[in-house]
Amino acid sequence: MANIPLAERLRPKTIDEYIGQDHLVGKNGVFRKFFETGNVPSFILWGPPGVGKTTLAKIVATQLNRPFFTLSAVTSGVKDVREVIERARKERFFDAKPPFLFIDEIHRFNKSQQDSLLGAVEQGIFTLIGATTENPSFEVISPLLSRCQVYILKSMEEDDLETLLHRAITTDTELKARDIEVKETAALFRLSGGDARKLLNILDIIVGATEGRVVVTDQYVTDCLQQNIALYDKNGEQHYDVISAFIKSVRGSDPNAAIYYLARMLAGGEEPRFIARRLVILASEDIGLANPNALLLANACFDTVHKIGMPEARITLAETTIYLATSAKSNSAYRAINEALAFVQHDTQNRPVPLNIRNAPTKLMEEAGYGKGYKYSHDYAGHFVRQEFMPESLSGHRFYEPDRQNGAESKIADRIEQLWGDKYR
Repeated sequence: MANIPLAERLRPKTIDEYIGQDHLVGKNGVFRKFFETGNVPSFILWGPPGVGKTTLAKIVATQLNRPFFTLSAVTSGVKDVREVIERARKERFFDAKPPFLFIDEIHRFNKSQQDSLLGAVEQGIFTLIGATTENPSFEVISPLLSRCQVYILKSMEEDDLETLLHRAITTDTELKARDIEVKETAALFRLSGGDARKLLNILDIIVGATEGRVVVTDQYVTDCLQQNIALYDKNGEQHYDVISAFIKSVRGSDPNAAIYYLARMLAGGEEPRFIARRLVILASEDIGLANPNALLLANACFDTVHKIGMPEARITLAETTIYLATSAKSNSAYRAINEALAFVQHDTQNRPVPLNIRNAPTKLMEEAGYGKGYKYSHDYAGHFVRQEFMPESLSGHRFYEPDRQNGAESKIADRIEQLWGDKYR
């Protein structure tokens, strides 16, 4: 028993033992309704580690008394998926409810692996339960995502951690034998970062650091964990603060701060692809046309990180981070598309496309004037000739405003003025 980790010893077996996520498992929560009706759709649990995704999935299967198959996206391939589908198919008898298939870290499944699940989900061979720490919108293919409900789990609140701590020291046989007195909890809760499993692992460490009676204080916890807990918690409450600081440092053109936060993320075990993806977004949103090469480098970084992985990927991430941080900045493209989208979404007029730039694939359309008067730009000096491309009622309307403070974009502004004169001033 002592060799079993505390987190496993205390894993809840029923929904009433489950701590936290009241929005899902509380009195009027959706999971309570699952148990009342027995009707459970395929769903994905999205949230940081240590908040009970796997536990919740197991409780659903246990309380509904249905078979529970598991796959790990880290070690399973398409062949494993097909085998478990076949096993699940054999479990179906007449009108019996389908078994559950739980896939941990479903975001690590590639497209072909996710595609292999589609047919079985559609046919009701099993009810899929996925668990992920990454945004399913980015990591799960649309056809599969559209067939699943997504439930968001949150980091545990301090009250939840307090309840869990009390349960651990009062109900676990091993801990009760140690006569544990908790005088302070600030360091314990801060270092656990809203992660139940981490809290219990920390408790395991500090109890194992001495013999006999244990007095839990902030200093004792800090001393025990000085070498065990990373400053950056990949999936705890600091995750969002550090990635935000990283992005803002690059946007704010401070390469030293950006590299510091990059190092904190990498040292804490952050997924390198997550960082690379954020750099691609940043290159478009914050640098844009002030330096178009930034997007090329960020995209190359994203591809490279996928190909080589850690630890070598740290160099590519560092190079890209420094380049983007020291690059000229402009969010003109970001502002332009947002303004255009806002205009289009609230525009109640049906503004016809000018006839001269419409296609005329049929004789009838040609006779109706489609394409008439269109001037082919390459037939003119400088590959440009003035003609109207906007709907008539929007002639001269400006969505894109170049940032003249940046060298590269200042040239764009000059070119627009040279070509169009006063039209877009």
